[in-house]
Amino acid sequence: MSHITSENYAGAAYEYAGNYHCDLVGTDTLIGKDVYNYDDEHVGDVKEIILNNFTGEIAYVVLSFGGIFGVGEKLFAVPWKALTLNTRNGTLILNECKERLERAPGFDKNCWPNMEEKNWINKIHTFYQTRVYSFEQEF
Repeated sequence: MSHITSENYAGAAYEYAGNYHCDLVGTDTLIGKDVYNYDDEHVGDVKEIILNNFTGEIAYVVLSFGGIFGVGEKLFAVPWKALTLNTRNGTLILNECKERLERAPGFDKNCWPNMEEKNWINKIHTFYQTRVYSFEQEF
């Protein structure tokens, strides 16, 4: 009997997507992945994926940036629409330079914002120049 762990399952899912040109990716495949910008600079890694409970859509990807070994690390909720998934190597691309990300609205890992609060939603989407999701307008 074979035992499936999250590591080999994620690898199998990624291999399946690559072999069959599938546009579906498991969220576990993305957690911990590096995020780069178009200059191929590492700008963070995926800590969490936030789904809308009613629609099932991805609302935000929480990235960590800065700090050393998790100390001084800042978290950022980036709208899914601001990211591009590179299915060839399983990385996410964020079209922001490191200097601009240092000014991005972020939060501490022990003090998460209320992601349903309209002012927070507008601030995030304004910074990343993305449209507010229709399901967020209902909050």
